[in-house]
Amino acid sequence: MRIDKFLNTTNILKRRTIAQDMLNNQLISINGVEVKPSRIVRIGDIIEIRFLEYSKKYEVLMIPETKTIPKNKKQEYVREIF
Repeated sequence: MRIDKFLNTTNILKRRTIAQDMLNNQLISINGVEVKPSRIVRIGDIIEIRFLEYSKKYEVLMIPETKTIPKNKKQEYVREIF
């Protein structure tokens, strides 16, 4: 699954266009490498999102099979790393 779609499907970012914009501005990296919106996400990848004043890291646990998942199932797909 593409990184922009993954971020939207797992409810990390609210819209896919926001994810694409952040990726184009090099604010999101996978395993320490800045990537394009078309980058494929794999299980075990570490996604880092840099916001204005802080950053968050997530570990990919599972790839969603459907277009959307319930918000209470988010922890099955990603785990926030502190």
